Amino acid sequence: MRAIFLDRDGVLNRDGPGYVTRPDDLIMLPRAADAVALINRAGLAAVVVTNQSGVGRGIMPISALEAIHARLEQNLAQGGARLDLILSCVHAPWEGCGCRKPLPGMLETAAELLDLDLRQCTLIGDKPTDIECGATAGCATALVLSGLQRVCEPVRMPRMPDAVCIDVFDAVSWALERDRRLYGIPAAGRGADGSTAPDGIAEPR
Repeated sequence: MRAIFLDRDGVLNRDGPGYVTRPDDLIMLPRAADAVALINRAGLAAVVVTNQSGVGRGIMPISALEAIHARLEQNLAQGGARLDLILSCVHAPWEGCGCRKPLPGMLETAAELLDLDLRQCTLIGDKPTDIECGATAGCATALVLSGLQRVCEPVRMPRMPDAVCIDVFDAVSWALERDRRLYGIPAAGRGADGSTAPDGIAEPR
């Protein structure tokens, strides 16, 4: 099985200001459900990998994070989409865990649980740490500009992404087109709103 890994904040839902600490704080980004539905229809696993140090910092309990993710899945289901797995690093940065991005621990855990070849997977994120995480694990990577970072600045990127996209729908479309060329799986289809990947999406490396 292959997978597309998705960061959460700034990719599927609006990021900031501050932490998402309640289900009502979770504001979905446009075309997020359509993007996950594209992954579902292509037969790939849709896996969320998200740093949530608000738990480790004592800002919110783990029960709040679980409720937020239940709302996330509910919102996606309303758009005809589903996630195969959600993995969260709840450690504070100073705890020295192996799962906090940019370290690849969550991707390695997903690979074990879902029998993935990470070299045939893609990670989509909105921060340099996401791209570094995916590249370290051997994944293709796409940076979306729907989060707090609105431009791709090489000086801020320890690892450059394979593609830079407007949002998660464009990034998934790019990833599926790349997979179609490499592995022969169906290309990305249309979203529920009839939209498709626009011309000018970065070519896969």
